[in-house]
Amino acid sequence: MKDELIQNPKSKIQNALTIRGHSFEWGQRTYLMGVLNVTPDSFSDGGEFNTLDAALAQAQQLVTAGTDIIDVGGQSTRPGAAEISLEEELDRVLPVVQLLRQEISVPLSVDTTRAAVAKAAVAAGADIVNDISGATFDPDMLLTVATLGVPIVLMHIRGMPQTMQQLTDYQDLIGEIYQFLEARIGAAIAAGIDSSRIIIDPGIGFAKKYNQSLEIIRRLSVFRSLNCPILVGTSRKSFIGHILNQPDPKARVWGTAAACCAAIASGADMLRVHDVKEMRDVCYVADAIFRRS
Repeated sequence: MKDELIQNPKSKIQNALTIRGHSFEWGQRTYLMGVLNVTPDSFSDGGEFNTLDAALAQAQQLVTAGTDIIDVGGQSTRPGAAEISLEEELDRVLPVVQLLRQEISVPLSVDTTRAAVAKAAVAAGADIVNDISGATFDPDMLLTVATLGVPIVLMHIRGMPQTMQQLTDYQDLIGEIYQFLEARIGAAIAAGIDSSRIIIDPGIGFAKKYNQSLEIIRRLSVFRSLNCPILVGTSRKSFIGHILNQPDPKARVWGTAAACCAAIASGADMLRVHDVKEMRDVCYVADAIFRRS
């Protein structure tokens, strides 16, 4: 990518987003999306929150810690994860979304690549669709989201979770991610999704090797010229484990903190994290340094 695409990480997206009475004023501060995996096999917390009581308790803890959004996912997207049926994903996600909507007021995101799950989850009380495929796995996703009138997160990926780590050869890593996201933004707008409701995610760890994840963080500001808020998910990921020689994802909190701070410095608007309490402190300090003159 040419250097002229790089903008100041403090530059602001023109349109703020209001979700369930919560205002997201991009550029003012870094927002947090707290992870709530209701799966038996997610890479760092599989099986911990896949009952209603456990999911509610964790959601309440995330809210107390300062999360801005709770991201509920019923399908593991770790490398090699097997795809579950539509019925199973609905059975995992919908009861949790329904319960959380009754008990907490923060916006809820549904982490899914299926239009049917997105539609049902929004009907149950979800406010955002977070699609790791950039709405490429399900051809009905963009039209569904446009009809629902909710924001969507479009992430870069190659292949499927089962195959993505064999698809890491790029001629121009940043350029190819940029072109993918640019095309998906165009497709979303063509489907009827307002540009102010589109968030992009470069997909760290998804069809990316260790050194490629680092390059994305270093050059994140390139994506600011797409004029969409940037979500970054580094939390507990394997590239941090590689650096720290730490096989236990839960022991990567401070490595995650360093990656989150770097992402904020490079222009991230939102971070998807497991450890909200610790990353909230990171955001406070990093925002004071990088967002205020």
